[in-house]
Amino acid sequence: MTILIAFACGLLFGGGLWLSGMADPANVLGFLDISGHWNPILAGVLGGAVAMTLPGFWLLRRRGHTVAGQVLHWPRRWPPDGRLVAGSVLFGAGWGLSGVCPGPALVLLGLDGVKAVVLITCIALGWLGGRWVSQKITRTT
Repeated sequence: MTILIAFACGLLFGGGLWLSGMADPANVLGFLDISGHWNPILAGVLGGAVAMTLPGFWLLRRRGHTVAGQVLHWPRRWPPDGRLVAGSVLFGAGWGLSGVCPGPALVLLGLDGVKAVVLITCIALGWLGGRWVSQKITRTT
């Protein structure tokens, strides 16, 4: 049951990314181009996502478990530590340079396969590299 729910959520998310135009890197790069031809579409998509998500998080916090009965463990990462800040900066830099967030990168597999495969490979290598660095830092502290 959990796999079916995850699959349905993934389809909903991917369909939303495609329908909103967020699978097109030009929309993301247009949003980041504040000195040129700024495109506010990403702000609308993000605002809509937050408006839909906040009530869901409120409900999940009250219930304490998912529809499938899985217990939720909420992260306690406040105040942000250096690793969270560094990871956020690297994520933002990669997103800004490529114009593609990891979610839309998967959607792009069906639209522009070669570029998407290269991007997803680089995301995976970055993730593995970050994991390796994290393990090195953890061992030395």
